[in-house]
Amino acid sequence: MAKLTQAAWALAQAAGEEAKSAFRAQSRQMGGRSRTSSAAMEFEALKAEVAALRAEVAASQQARAAETISRVGRTPLRRTP
Repeated sequence: MAKLTQAAWALAQAAGEEAKSAFRAQSRQMGGRSRTSSAAMEFEALKAEVAALRAEVAASQQARAAETISRVGRTPLRRTP
């Protein structure tokens, strides 16, 4: 379960880095364009970053749920008198 969590976390981080590098490459390519296109590119980069952050949050929630499930599976249930 830990490997799955780590893989999901790494995937989310990679998505964020990919969005950043795509934005940088796109901004270098379109260096001479107007402010409007620059703002549009920045908006698209922010959307990509938000998507990456959402993936990180989902991975974190999934890891937490998996940890809780594994902990509950190991802990015997206690009966109250």
